[in-house]
Amino acid sequence: MKEDLFDAHRTGRLILFAGAGVSANLGLPSWEELIAHIAEQLGYDPKIFSTYGTHLALAAFYRTKKGGLGSLRSWMDREWHKSSTDISTSDIHRLITRGNFSKIYTTNYDRWLEYAHDHFGVKYDKISSVVDLVSTSDGRRQIVKFHGDFDSDASIVLDETSYFERLGFDTPLDIKLRNDVLGSSVLFVGYSLNDLNIRLMFYRLTEMWGRSNLASARPKSYVFTNRPNPVAEELLSHWGIEMIVSDEDDPKKALTDFLQELVG
Repeated sequence: MKEDLFDAHRTGRLILFAGAGVSANLGLPSWEELIAHIAEQLGYDPKIFSTYGTHLALAAFYRTKKGGLGSLRSWMDREWHKSSTDISTSDIHRLITRGNFSKIYTTNYDRWLEYAHDHFGVKYDKISSVVDLVSTSDGRRQIVKFHGDFDSDASIVLDETSYFERLGFDTPLDIKLRNDVLGSSVLFVGYSLNDLNIRLMFYRLTEMWGRSNLASARPKSYVFTNRPNPVAEELLSHWGIEMIVSDEDDPKKALTDFLQELVG
């Protein structure tokens, strides 16, 4: 029930998980644009290159051919952080910073969540590696970069190899996640329900609780979407995750309206 979600938010027991849809409202490049750039860098026709494998496999091919992701990461950093982007105009980011979230996990590489907190005057600690875990401050919001950060090439989960390693769920950040979710509800926004990674994360959360002696006391988790999906809704309910579906067709407006209702 929404009442439980709103109560978890009000009492500071709600963790936000922010996906690509949160950044998409800023007009950042899509995966298709990224793959087209990779193709051009390797001398391939973008349309033909895109048929050669999944996005992750094509990024892995780039890493192999170039000996790393350094130049690609630099290009992404520039394209994802253009000076023409005005974070003050993003209602979604403004509402997230105003929310009563003790922790924000994100699978996005960009810094716009951090920039939004800087702009709206909300203090935070960024965590993207085990080194960051030892320098957090009590009482500050934590922004956990679950798939890495542009400040560290090694941390970025972009190609097939790093993605598979991430799915192992046995890094220090995974241990932190397991500890964090034991006492809090989790709200997922900006994710596609067809994303295998996020579905695996849903499963892992359920598995974590299943191994606990406190499974019956598990806080509810939620995923917000503007696209009804009765199949996903049924399957996720068995994993203890409730779908919240908006009637609004436009994903940006749907998420904005939802966050406005939640944050107030």
